[in-house]
Amino acid sequence: MPYLIIDLEMSGNLVGFHDIIQIGAVLADDNWKKLATFESLVYPDNEEVFSSEAEEIHGIAIEDLEEAPSSFDVLEDLEAWVRKTLRKSDTQSLKDVVLCGQSVINDINFLKAKFDEFHIDWPFAYKLIDLLSISMVMYQVFDNSGKARPKSYSLNAVADFFGIHRSEDTHDALEDALMTYECFKKYFALIQQLRLP
Repeated sequence: MPYLIIDLEMSGNLVGFHDIIQIGAVLADDNWKKLATFESLVYPDNEEVFSSEAEEIHGIAIEDLEEAPSSFDVLEDLEAWVRKTLRKSDTQSLKDVVLCGQSVINDINFLKAKFDEFHIDWPFAYKLIDLLSISMVMYQVFDNSGKARPKSYSLNAVADFFGIHRSEDTHDALEDALMTYECFKKYFALIQQLRLP
C-alpha cells in the first residue's frame, strides 16, 4: 500500500474559489521508503483572486507563475508521475494509494475540486493518514509516559521536535511534503516500539 504524501500551496483558503499554485509530493512504499518526489508550480485558473495574505505565507508572487503550466496539465503530470513510479499502466487502479499530509483533508478537497472541475476521474482511494491526527494520539502517549513532546500541532513544531528544520521562513510545497514525510517516518518508528500491557 504506497503512501502519497502531498502538500499544496494555494492562492487563498476557499475551495472552489481560490486556486492551487504549487504541488509538492513524496511517494513512499509501505515501509516508508522514499521512492520519488514531485514538484510543480501551477498557473492559477483565476489570477484575479490571488491574495496577498497567501503570498506572505508561501512567498510566491503571481509573476513567479508566468511560465508555470496550467492546473489541468499539472494534474495529468501528477497522476502520470504516480503511475510511472509505481509501474502502473493507465488501466491499472491507483485505489491502493493512501493520501497523507498535515491536515491533509484540506489539500485533498482542493485537489478533488480541480479534478471535478476538469471532469477528470479521481484516480485515488479515499484512504488517508493525517499527521495532525497522529500527533493528537501520540501527544497523549508522550504525556502519559512523562516524555517531552512538541508544544503545538503545527508541522513546524512536530518537525522541530524530530530535528527536522525548514530552510526558509516561507512555505514551499515540496519542502513541506518532505518534512511531513520525515515526521511520518519518525512517528511510525516510534509506534513500532509501543507495546500494550
